[in-house]
Amino acid sequence: MKLNPIETHTWVPLTIQDESESLLKIVSAEKEFLTDDEGNVWIDAISSWWTMIYGHRHPKLISALQNQLQSLDHVLLAGNIHEPAESLSKAILELTDFDFEKVFYSDNGSNAIEISLKLAIQYYENHPNYKPRSEFLVFSNSYHGDSIGAMNVSGKNYFNRIFSELRFPTKEFPAPNCMNCPWGKKPNDCHTECLSDLELAIKQKEYAGIVMEPLVFGANGMLFYDPKVLKKLRELATYTNTLLIFDEVFTGMGKLGEYFAYQKAGVKPDLLVFAKGLTGGVLPLAATLVSKSIYETFVSKDPYKAFFHAHTMTGNALACSVGYASVTLLREVGLSQVKELESKLKTYALQFQKKMGNSVENVRVIGAIFAFEWREPVASDEYLNPIGKRIKNSLRKFHILLRPLGRTIYITPPYTISDDSLAKIFLALESTLTTFLEPEQD
Repeated sequence: MKLNPIETHTWVPLTIQDESESLLKIVSAEKEFLTDDEGNVWIDAISSWWTMIYGHRHPKLISALQNQLQSLDHVLLAGNIHEPAESLSKAILELTDFDFEKVFYSDNGSNAIEISLKLAIQYYENHPNYKPRSEFLVFSNSYHGDSIGAMNVSGKNYFNRIFSELRFPTKEFPAPNCMNCPWGKKPNDCHTECLSDLELAIKQKEYAGIVMEPLVFGANGMLFYDPKVLKKLRELATYTNTLLIFDEVFTGMGKLGEYFAYQKAGVKPDLLVFAKGLTGGVLPLAATLVSKSIYETFVSKDPYKAFFHAHTMTGNALACSVGYASVTLLREVGLSQVKELESKLKTYALQFQKKMGNSVENVRVIGAIFAFEWREPVASDEYLNPIGKRIKNSLRKFHILLRPLGRTIYITPPYTISDDSLAKIFLALESTLTTFLEPEQD
């Protein structure tokens, strides 16, 4: 039975509350497949918002959950510790080669960002050699979440425009975009001109931090940029004693072919946030990684230097056990799967570009991400560009689940996706977009 958002008891998020919207009712999932209540099998081409990196219901993740249920489901982490949290923390820090000192848990990316902002502000409050700082440097195409703090350090856009009066002070700069450089530069003659205004600003005033999505701006268009941007930001942050915060909610857990994007770029931040694939999409869990120099400013018998922040389900034992299994999978097979998938996506990208010609632009691949823009007479990169909805709905007849970002169409399939499913996705894309090029019949 087809339902629309008005007919449900659930407020379906990021969906227009209108009778014309048709919802899929999903009843089961396995690998890259979703099954609806009518028995139709769909290919989950975006890993259910980038989380199901090993596909749905991976046996090792489900087994970890079932085993943990036999002993401990949850206990408050305030004043307590348990083995699942400790094991996962050590495993995460090992992924970073102990570039960080501590792991602070929460249950989603927005919360993890909030934690990083509060840590940054209190770091300067606690540090004996610095004056208090509370303002952040942010970028126009960034998206860090929908809670108040995360929204504030995101670029001003369609996600947060209505709530502009709630914003605390930030200084926003045009985001680097190496696909369509606003400064007209190419990689061989780029000198990070996109950071010139930020460099001037950061040398004139003290800021608490620079908040950045490393190498890929995700929700605002899958925009790729060169690692030299991050290297320059690291240089400026170090010179001005400003904290560098990387949001790897999307790019963490192997998405770009390394455990974390900062490793691929060769630039270490002071705080790192990640979530999404941490539990392979099975349970909510996020982490904020804290460098040794920051953590040390909180080590004190003075209670006013303590970090008074927690969530009820912080460090949930079930989520941590699944997270440990997910990290173990990443180390054993995950990265090799991403690199194999990247090779396949690049082959498809060349074929796709050749077939679609000038109707698409910026066809690109990095790690487990394939993206392009649909070319329009009047191109609009607005998230609400109706072409995205048209493409999404047209792909439904092929039983492919996508959520375009306006005219940006992307796939982020599970690392484990089969060759057959990958072929079906690209065939569906080509067939769908070809019909958009055909003249309308009278």
